[in-house]
Amino acid sequence: MADDSDLEKTESATPRRLEKAREEGQIVRSRELVSFALLSAGFYGVWAMSGHIGDHLGAMLRAGLTFNHASVFETRQMLIGAGAASREGLYALLPVLAMTGGAALLSPLALGGWHVSATPLAPNFSRLDPFAGLGRIFSLNGPLQLGMSLAKTLVVGIIGGVSIWHRHDEILALATQPLTVALANAAHLIAVCCGMTVAGMFVVAALDVPYQIWQYNKKLRMTKEEVKQEHKESEGDPKMKGRIRQQQRAAARRRMMSKVPKADVVVTNPTHFAVALQYSDGEMRAPRVVAKGINLVAARIRELAVENNVPLLEAPPLARALYHNVDLDREIPGPLYGAVAEVLAWVYQLRRFKTEGGAAPVAPSDLDVPPELDKGAIDDDADLDADDDLNDDAAPGASA
Repeated sequence: MADDSDLEKTESATPRRLEKAREEGQIVRSRELVSFALLSAGFYGVWAMSGHIGDHLGAMLRAGLTFNHASVFETRQMLIGAGAASREGLYALLPVLAMTGGAALLSPLALGGWHVSATPLAPNFSRLDPFAGLGRIFSLNGPLQLGMSLAKTLVVGIIGGVSIWHRHDEILALATQPLTVALANAAHLIAVCCGMTVAGMFVVAALDVPYQIWQYNKKLRMTKEEVKQEHKESEGDPKMKGRIRQQQRAAARRRMMSKVPKADVVVTNPTHFAVALQYSDGEMRAPRVVAKGINLVAARIRELAVENNVPLLEAPPLARALYHNVDLDREIPGPLYGAVAEVLAWVYQLRRFKTEGGAAPVAPSDLDVPPELDKGAIDDDADLDADDDLNDDAAPGASA
């Protein structure tokens, strides 16, 4: 079953899955890389600080071999001498310890970076399950880890053995050399062999790092169903998002309907389109569309206009041009200035007629609407169908 589950996990981990794994303390780590960094820092630290280390160790050795008859029988003096020798040893090794400590802190930055998480410290009694432990031992990962350990030992051993074998004549010649020369040559041979061992660890780390990255990505792979579920959780359920959009459209339409009573005129198709225009001299550069709609929404706009004594004008080309080319709360374009000016002039005459009497103004007809702005009577079926879908949930809200 586990193999089947792994086979189903064909999708790469999503950013959210990677972030969650990081919060749980799961990050890419290579013990071989850390071992190589520590060995390199220790070896090159001793090599670079050999003079400094030699001075302090020589001082410690001289102090240890210097005897004073008066202090031999005093315990306090012996403790003081031991403390001085300890300080000399610390001063000798302190630079090397600092370099290895820095390597231990900086080496994680090469892969997963620093990360502090308390999740791995939480009690997890499933780790005490003996059957789960046996499963981990006899799983595929166990032989792989054993193979990696054997390969590491083999690589380092071969490199170190070849290095020593190529210098076996120099090693045997140390017995025939004077003491000072033999010590210097022995130190050189030791440094060369240690350097080759560090080079062997570099090879092991270079092989282990890609493997650990691959193993980490494989462990976090997801099934297609998990990716879909995560997308739903992060982006939201499509049905719920659709319902939210419907509510937002209904709220926007209610706000739009509240502006119809303040309009100066409503231009209609007369049945399918309705566009409400408003113009305030000194406040607007040009008349503005404050409400528009088709079918049910257009019918509601006409009803509100009648209830609030807003004039209705049947001008199909102008209504279609305004609906298709002007967004809500936007001023009309320049090519429609002339036609809308005639409409507003008729509105102002109608207001004067209602207050002062006289001859009733004649509603304008044959308005000058550019043909490229008039998209036809009801030929934009896609637009009408889309707006009809909105009307189903918006009309009740609009009339509320």
